[in-house]
Amino acid sequence: MAEPGSDFGRELLACAVDGTAADEHPLRHVADLPPRRARTQPWPHWADPDVVRALRDRGVESPWSHQLAAAELARDGRHVVLSTGTASGKSLAYQLPILTRLAENPRSRALYLSPTKALGHDQLRSAASLTAAVPGLADVAPTPYDGDSPTEVRRFARERSRWIFSNPDMIHLSMLRNHARWAVFLRNLDYLVVDECHYYRGVFGSNVAMVLRRLLRLSARYSAAGADSSGPTVIFASATTAQPATTASELIGQTVVEVTDDGSPQGARTVALWEPALIDDVLGENGAPVRRSAGAEAARVMADLIAEGARMLTFVRSRRGAELTALGARARLAETAPDLADQVASYRAGYLAEDRRGLERALADGELRGVATTNALELGVDIAGLDAVVLAGFPGTVASFWQQAGRAGRRGQGALVVMIARDDPLDTYLVHHPAALLDKPIERVVIDPENPYVLGPQLLCAATELPLTDSEVRMWNAEAVAESLVDDGLLRRRPSGYFPTPGVDPHPAVDIRGSIGGQIAILEAGTGRMLGSAGAGQAAASVHPGAVYLHQGESYVVDSLDFEDGVAFVHAEDPGYTTFARELTDIGVTGQGERADHGAVTVGLVPVSVSNTVTGYLRRRRNGEVVDFVELEMPTRTLETMAVMCTVTPEALQRSGIDLLRIPGSLHAAEHAAIGLLPLVASCDRGDIGGVSTAVGPVDGLPSIFVYDGHPGGAGFAARGFRTLTTWWAATAAAIEACECPTGCPSCVQSPKCGNGNDPLDKAGAIRVLRLVIGSLDAEVG
Repeated sequence: MAEPGSDFGRELLACAVDGTAADEHPLRHVADLPPRRARTQPWPHWADPDVVRALRDRGVESPWSHQLAAAELARDGRHVVLSTGTASGKSLAYQLPILTRLAENPRSRALYLSPTKALGHDQLRSAASLTAAVPGLADVAPTPYDGDSPTEVRRFARERSRWIFSNPDMIHLSMLRNHARWAVFLRNLDYLVVDECHYYRGVFGSNVAMVLRRLLRLSARYSAAGADSSGPTVIFASATTAQPATTASELIGQTVVEVTDDGSPQGARTVALWEPALIDDVLGENGAPVRRSAGAEAARVMADLIAEGARMLTFVRSRRGAELTALGARARLAETAPDLADQVASYRAGYLAEDRRGLERALADGELRGVATTNALELGVDIAGLDAVVLAGFPGTVASFWQQAGRAGRRGQGALVVMIARDDPLDTYLVHHPAALLDKPIERVVIDPENPYVLGPQLLCAATELPLTDSEVRMWNAEAVAESLVDDGLLRRRPSGYFPTPGVDPHPAVDIRGSIGGQIAILEAGTGRMLGSAGAGQAAASVHPGAVYLHQGESYVVDSLDFEDGVAFVHAEDPGYTTFARELTDIGVTGQGERADHGAVTVGLVPVSVSNTVTGYLRRRRNGEVVDFVELEMPTRTLETMAVMCTVTPEALQRSGIDLLRIPGSLHAAEHAAIGLLPLVASCDRGDIGGVSTAVGPVDGLPSIFVYDGHPGGAGFAARGFRTLTTWWAATAAAIEACECPTGCPSCVQSPKCGNGNDPLDKAGAIRVLRLVIGSLDAEVG
């Protein structure tokens, strides 16, 4: 293999393309990203000399420009978010001011929060190594405080540690709930680090925002009582996203300054966007063409790159997909380079910690040439020197794409990044419109802390921690929610504010990870072993009787689902197919919301009531071929949420060439594709949202399209879509047009979740609907 250099990625890409059939032309775009030189700055005058010495001993001769900029702001007491790429050394930006402050003040405390325990433990090891090397910091004792920490470790963290490593769940359930026992820590808390803050989105992010605000509230109260501090300075670390300061500000409800100019070095990279070919002899639902799966294509590319000598990662969307991709790569290598077949492995959550660490060491040391992984390796593990990264499908956000891509070339050498499109409208759009992926992020992390279904329980938690004043309730825009809690007898209104009803302990009932309405426990029949859980709102579609459920790479079939008892029983079986629920959905508009008339087109963000009934499920072989449809009788569930609404008059549709018989299929296809493209502008997954289209809608009987949040009260995704409707729907039309299928397929207008079996669908009509709406909005603006 050639030495890594500016042409290195191109050479690897040529090897990957050589492995395809002669009649296949999968490359849609290739970009060469130039190397970036490091920009360094002198150590700041305020930095503790022993801390600087310890960092230099670890190879940091001088900080990069963005590290210093963020550290200076934090030192000055300014809340700051550092939003730069993978391997840009964001940790040093908070380690420097925190360690200096801990050295200056023996009472000072720091708290680090991360969305995953693996990331938190990696950062804990780094902090422990640094404090051990700095005279005078031996008493800092960095300590974990999470669900895996034994009782004695938790006690030590509370009583002795000056730097605690935790997660928002433990802060909510333990520290805030028992804050009086944490009075010394909260009173002296100088710095709060919120790492990888772009992960906090949707209902989870909205809950975390309220947890952070509650934490800052209590810390400020304790600080005011015992010191001259007004609470901690917050340092956010984030992948590259749009408007990071706005996102961070929404998380804490205070002004945050952003640092985004990355001064770290970066090797040259070649980025290839790859679309698998259509399979000639396989037909999917309603006779639609089917593409070769992204996982199978990734296994083939992975094997060919490893045979060329590359060390690499392949990111796959699911645990089972990681296992299958590794198996596929090994099988191909067994034919082409047998001596390398054993140097491929899979990596995912669910493995024992020692097994994961062993795989990480083997990959870093070169004993393994390639690993197929879920996003478990996206964060927290520093694996340097990789030659290539393959992504089997767009990972959901541009931020995650760059996080995963950044795993290649981490020592500054040239590298290859290949993104292989799945059968999905968003993937189709991105490989045909590379600027949306490669130029700059156009998505923004979306949270909605004012969602009453989030705010109500959080407000109750805050009041039980410390009675709420009228000004605090106003600051959180929670007057109506507070009064409803009073009406329900959960809060008591007094002249000095809101007080909890005696005996109320709301903390255990609040799941900040986003489940609203309870959990369904998934148990193995016979043994009673708990395999996992599903939110009650999603259970009917994901663990209905007959559904194939995947757990840690193993297949199970659901025997029964009981909503009253909150349990689903499953048995181990690999039936050779996957299942897709079919649902009937009805929608009603329950309020005026925010609406805008544009002649024949009206768009709005409106409250809706969505009723949903799972009617059966489709069984589909892994190559996409449909086996059959199985009917079910399931209870109807109702969701009160927020939706983007668009109505169009029949006359306008007819003027655009859509006659009355084509209206249902045109709206239906446009709705499907719009759902698929919403993650382009809002940091959501397709499973977070739903849609309904109808030729005779609930507003004046007009043809209508609705795209709604799949969470009670809304999660902010529909609101983000409404604010960026022109960008969103223009991209949707472009994605449909870019797909070469004749009448519609999963890459453009078909949906695996469609309750009507993807019938009717009118691909050409969908483009006309979307262009009509965009034209009406543009004309009004003009």
